[in-house]
Formats: sequence, structure tokens, C-alpha cells
Amino acid sequence: MSNTVTTVNPYTEKNLSEYKLLSKSQAEHQIKLSDDCFQTWKLTSLSERAKLMHALADEIESAEDDLVELMVSEMGKLASQGKQEVQLCAAICRYTADEASKELADEDRDFEPGRAIVTKQPIGVILGIQPWNFPLYQVIRYSACNIMAGNTTVLKHASNVFGMSQLIQNLYEKAGFPKYCYQSLLLDGKTVNELISNKHIRGVTFTGSNEIGKKVAETAAIHSKKTVLELGSNDAFMVLDDADLATAVEACVKGRMINNGETCVSAKRFIVTEKNYDAFKQKFVEAIKAMKMGDPNDKDTDLGPMAREDLRDELHEQVTTSIEAGASAVVGCEIPDRQGYFYPPSLLENVKPGMPAYDDELFGPVAALIKVKDDKEAMQVANDSRYGLGGGIFSKDVDKAIELAKFHFDTGMVNINGYGLAQPNLPFGGVKSSGYGREHGGFGITEFVNVKSIMITEA
Repeated sequence: MSNTVTTVNPYTEKNLSEYKLLSKSQAEHQIKLSDDCFQTWKLTSLSERAKLMHALADEIESAEDDLVELMVSEMGKLASQGKQEVQLCAAICRYTADEASKELADEDRDFEPGRAIVTKQPIGVILGIQPWNFPLYQVIRYSACNIMAGNTTVLKHASNVFGMSQLIQNLYEKAGFPKYCYQSLLLDGKTVNELISNKHIRGVTFTGSNEIGKKVAETAAIHSKKTVLELGSNDAFMVLDDADLATAVEACVKGRMINNGETCVSAKRFIVTEKNYDAFKQKFVEAIKAMKMGDPNDKDTDLGPMAREDLRDELHEQVTTSIEAGASAVVGCEIPDRQGYFYPPSLLENVKPGMPAYDDELFGPVAALIKVKDDKEAMQVANDSRYGLGGGIFSKDVDKAIELAKFHFDTGMVNINGYGLAQPNLPFGGVKSSGYGREHGGFGITEFVNVKSIMITEA
């Protein structure tokens, strides 16, 4: 097995940089340094941590050009969307810094012989295993909240974004965080799985595929270590009888094609009632046919390349398998003959259970269109999935949509009459095979803390 990794630009198909992987023993040494740092970092005041976290937000904003350049060159993100990711990460840092004191505050509780305190204390080194599709956000999302809680963190990033991995560590250190408080370790998958058992690793947070995530959780469970999992989804967006079609089409196209279609919490299955089906289909097709594939640096590009050739080929295999099982290709669904790992904006209809387009996650710019009789059937089909990360409802009756979202839609997040990505002040996470645990909204700050009872007997 090679001990080096070469990153590749998915637009030019040219090599970018070569990185040397750490051995297991080298990684274990770095983890020990992270644990040594934890012994002092856990004693720092929340005000000092917050000051540094605000400084990290400033450093992220100052490095916007470098960060966006890496996003474009390493994984093909549109430059305009890269800038949005940078601003989101700065906002996450500031929100986390400002909310930590509330989330981590001690609580006084009744205790008959005297008094009691419930306190939330950090537990140690948290291992993050993160994907490439939001290469800055995925890392800041988990690391900022854990470091604010007093933990230290080590990251195993996806190998195609190792440049971003190293830059993030530089930003933490430039902001003034102590060395080894945050570390990016250049590792392969086998090595990082072996490191979960390391005695200094106290928790693991993973974002990625369902299959790998469950293996990570299994390994962690053997050693009684807590995990937070975000395992992707096959989000259903329902266009009900009383939907505003213009609103629905605009949001659904954005929700499917954003980030080149490579987003876990993106719109993937479009469940449309008979009343609106033909009109929605026509408008959706018109919108995606007008999209321009091209250089992700160009302002008029709507869709960049997929991040890797193998990911593009896997997506096409899912599409082909669905068509062979009876789905119809309305538009796209063919690999273009051009430089770059492009896949065109695509639409499948007549999608049924048993097809990858219905059962699995299509991680790329392919939409699955499903016709249903009425609103009731729409909800049944939406919930007919092993996943449950996000979803959407389009209806002019907002009160009805809220009721459906609260009591009937089996997901962790719901959009009503729109599409939105992560927000610093709102919890992020799913149910069923989309994983468990929450990040953002203050919730991530307390995922890896020891909620400790202190009982004081008084005379």
C-alpha cells in the first residue's frame, strides 16, 4: 500500500499535490500530544476560549481567497458557493463562542441533605472523520463546538482535500489556539479505524456513507465510546396539491443542484401529486436544461465537475441500473464527452421501489421524480425510506405544512416552501439510517461532555 496520496483537480484532471500519510505509530504520538494539550485546555476559561474562537472566525474570513481556491481546485465547488461556505463557517465560530457559556452553565438541583450541582465537563480528545463535499464546513462544524466545550480534536479528512485539511490547522494556530488543540492528521481509512481504540480517543464524530459510518460506530461501541453520525440521506421534497409551483420549482432545482448535487441534505426525491405533476415536470426540465456546466471559477457556471472520477462513475451506474429496472431518463443521464468529471443536470421519472434512484442516495446532480395520487400518498412515499435527514413540503397552507412536519414527516429537518442549508442557530442531524446526534444550535457543544452530578451534604 502506498504511503502517499496525490490530489487531483476534477476540472482539469491534473495532479495538484502529493501528501505523505502518517503511520499508525506516528498518529498515536500526535494523539498523545492532543491529550497532553487537553489536560491544560480543559482548565481555560470559557471567556478565553470564546476570544480565540472569535479570532478563528476572523482568520477564516481573512483567508477567504485561499480557502475558496482550494475548494475549487480540490473538489470542484463553484467559487461563489465556496464564498458562502466560508461565511457560514465564520458565523458558526461566532455563534458557538457566544452560546457556549449558556449551554455549559452549571445547574443547581435539589438534594435533601444539602445541595447539588449538575456540571458539564469536557471528556478529552474527539476524533473527527469528515468528507470532502463541504471541506471547510464539515470540519469547523464539529471542531468548533468541541473545542469550545474544552475538548481537543484530531481530524481525519477525506484524502482528496488534504490541502484544506492542512490549511484549517494553520488557521487554528494563527488564531492563537495552543498547539495540538486542533490537529489535521493525514491518514488512510484503515489506520483511522484502528485509532478508534486508542485510549486517548474519547469520542468519534463521523460524516459520510451509511456503510462506513456503521462500521465506525461498531468499532467505537466495542470500546464504549460515544459517536455522533451523519450518514447522508435520500431527502424527499413533497409538492402538495395546493403548492405554489413557481416557488416549488425554484427551490427544488436549487436544492438538487447546489454544490454540484453533492450534498447530504439536498433535495433528491421529488414527490408530486397528480394535480401538479405535468406542470412541475415541465418547469423543472426547462430550468435544469438552462443550466451551464463549466469552469467552477466562472461566474456564469451553474454546475461544476463532480469531485472524483470514481464518484461520477458510481452515480452513472446507479442511474443506469434504475433505467434498466424501468425508470425513464427525461433529460441528461449520460456522461458527457469532455474534460473534467462532469455529470449533467439529470431527471429520472417512473421511479419505483427497488431502484437505486428510489432506495439509495444519488450523490450528484440527478433528480428522481415520483407521481402520487394525493397529499396523503405523498407523505407515505416520503417516509418510505431508510433515511431521515431532511426533507421539504410545498403548500400554501403553512399551518398544515407545519403539522405535517412536526407529527408526520420522519426526518431530523424539514424545509417548508423553500430550501436551506445548515444554519448556526438551528440543530443539524437526522434519524433512522441517517444517523444520530446533533450539531449547531448549541446542541453540538454538549454532545461530548460528561454531565456530572456533584452532591454536597451540608450540616
